[in-house]
Amino acid sequence: MNINLEGRIALVTGASRGIGYFTALELAKAGAHVIACARTVGGLEELDDAIKAVGGSATLVPFDLADMEAIDRLGGSIFERWGKLDILVANAGVLGVISPIGHIEAKVFEKVMNINVNATWRLIRSVDPLLTHSDAGRAVIMSSGAAHKCRPFWGAYSASKAAVEALARTWAGETQTTPLRITSVDPGATRTAMRAQAVPGEDPMSLPHPSEVAKAILPLVGPGVTETGKLFIVREHKLVDYRLPE
Repeated sequence: MNINLEGRIALVTGASRGIGYFTALELAKAGAHVIACARTVGGLEELDDAIKAVGGSATLVPFDLADMEAIDRLGGSIFERWGKLDILVANAGVLGVISPIGHIEAKVFEKVMNINVNATWRLIRSVDPLLTHSDAGRAVIMSSGAAHKCRPFWGAYSASKAAVEALARTWAGETQTTPLRITSVDPGATRTAMRAQAVPGEDPMSLPHPSEVAKAILPLVGPGVTETGKLFIVREHKLVDYRLPE
């Protein structure tokens, strides 16, 4: 499927590596100007080189999502320069530790919730007015199967991703009558540094490359998207509805 994003402005967090890196690259290939955010300057510079190599353009914004005031300033800066935002890919996140709930240090749990949940809420708050200024605002909020499976020892990460999905679903309901469309995405196990941290004994070559996930995300941000408030499961390549417990 060819997605034309010429003239559209896209913001991607966690863009210096993994799924964020390749999603930013796919957006640029489709014609979007990419605002790439991440902590790692070197990774952002590599992304910029890759985007330029395919004829695209990017603005690099190196900062830590733990800096909540910087997230607030980001929305203002985008408004001053472009007056709107067409696409948000809220991808950045941290794993914390794989550990029994009672053994997780408070500072580790708090960091997971701060980066995965608080920063996502702050980001939504910062760019919501910008996305509603677009004729076809699109937001992708990265989730995980961990939000539903709640496997033993994944407590902090599972709780954070369940909260992120709740934010996305609520936001979608609040903007249902606007052109803004919001989708949560479950990428499945992917060949990333976070996955290697979570499951160190796993053969990474047995997992899909993050570029495959990025290609699956691209159609979710096109102007032709009509669905909102749903979950896209990359491995099954389908949108699903949420449902109440049975």
